[in-house]
Amino acid sequence: MAFLSTASQAPAGVWLGSCAVVEGGFRSLGILDLIKTENNSKVTEFALLGLSSSWQLQLFLFLIFLLFYMAIILGNLLIVLTVRADAHLLQTPMYYFLGYLSFIDLCLSCVTVPKMLGNFLQQDKIISLSGCLAQIYFLHFLGASEMFLLTVMAYDRYVAICNPLHYPTVMNRPLCFQLVFACWCGGFIHSITQVTLVIQLPFCGPNELDNFYCDVPQVIKLACMDTYVVEVLIVSNSGLLSLVCFLVLLFSYAVILITLRTRFHQGQSKALSTCASHLTVVSLIFVPCVFVYLRPFCSFSMDKVLSVFYTVITPMLNPLIYTLRNTDMKTAMRKLRTKPCWVPIMCLETCDRHLVTKHQ
Repeated sequence: MAFLSTASQAPAGVWLGSCAVVEGGFRSLGILDLIKTENNSKVTEFALLGLSSSWQLQLFLFLIFLLFYMAIILGNLLIVLTVRADAHLLQTPMYYFLGYLSFIDLCLSCVTVPKMLGNFLQQDKIISLSGCLAQIYFLHFLGASEMFLLTVMAYDRYVAICNPLHYPTVMNRPLCFQLVFACWCGGFIHSITQVTLVIQLPFCGPNELDNFYCDVPQVIKLACMDTYVVEVLIVSNSGLLSLVCFLVLLFSYAVILITLRTRFHQGQSKALSTCASHLTVVSLIFVPCVFVYLRPFCSFSMDKVLSVFYTVITPMLNPLIYTLRNTDMKTAMRKLRTKPCWVPIMCLETCDRHLVTKHQ
């Protein structure tokens, strides 16, 4: 699978510099080892306050978010398999990018939701300092890659609608691959910058994070030093990244809608439906990010709600938005259900029948 192979290689690059030669061979250096060499932090773990302190409410939330997590996994995995199984979709740039988007949502939910589900069943919600920084890295790596990918998808729709005659030539397969690779590279640069700024901060206590996962705004508050400069750098990085991508997307879709209104009438409803689904996803992702990162690091009552929305609700809604409003995806999914080889038992039966026929 083209987009799975690329995606699976991207996160691994972060650990290439984390090996050192020691007596007897190689050993892997964790993030915690790097922290000890950078500063004299006394804190080695953080306590996550989570969404609630009530045991009964936590059990209820566990069941709710378990259902959400199952929907995320099944929905996004279904889109990945559908795009991979259908040759027409795989050769179409829009669905090629959609396969990557679903893969990113699938991975993004795995960064925070499993830990949150486990904490619902525990009294002490503890995460190590190295685990916290790893969570920050993958959260920003996947989140930034998704933002860049949505911008690429907007460019794809712009070329398809505003320059339809040149679309097959412009959006060729090598360019699509290069754009996706650039998204991964941009996400890596963004996330490694965030971790580099945080990893140099000393943590002396307290160690309570008022959220259900680790993120830069909450972690910076616990540093035992003046973090004004670090806050400005991170806001200019995460905040401006979210805002600039959001404005570029709004501008591109505004141009697309104006073009649809003034030039084209045939096929206008399908193009409007596609743009509407993209704008819905863009709003669900970028509005919470702009609110969280493009402001001073002070707490608001809406922070946890926006965190849930960004890490759980949006990855769950994306498959519904892209499949319920898309005829091609629904048709490909119906074809996928008729393929027996997607079910291992049926695959074995098909192979057995083939062997029997061959011997006869």
